[in-house]
Amino acid sequence: MKLISDLLERYPWAVQFVKFGLVGVSNLLVYYVVYSVLLYFGCHYTIANGIGFVVSVLNSFLWNSLFVFKKAEGEKRNNAATLVKTFISYALTGLVLQTFLLHLLIDRMHLSAYIAPILTVCVTTPLNFLMNKFWSYREQPKN
Repeated sequence: MKLISDLLERYPWAVQFVKFGLVGVSNLLVYYVVYSVLLYFGCHYTIANGIGFVVSVLNSFLWNSLFVFKKAEGEKRNNAATLVKTFISYALTGLVLQTFLLHLLIDRMHLSAYIAPILTVCVTTPLNFLMNKFWSYREQPKN
């Protein structure tokens, strides 16, 4: 136990990454439910992906703000700017990259449209974490 607590103290970013991963699981569930329901009702996977993306980013912003990247004492954070940065981060790594990977996996490799989004998470999650940690939720300098 001492070894684990020492590692957690030494590498606080690892704790954040685990928390980010937990939020990511909830994002995946939210995204996947929206995506699957839309597919079921005949929506093209690209449109279903876009709508699932918007809903899951809103979920992500809420939980990352409350659980992963909490404001430090006295920190000023512009929530609107953070939300915009969160959408941009997820758009670059989640929507653009994920759509490309979905196209590759579904249209080129002929994987199931229900399985492919789960595989893309292995690529997009670490990239999303880095962009959110070092850009979207970066602590603003105190004036």
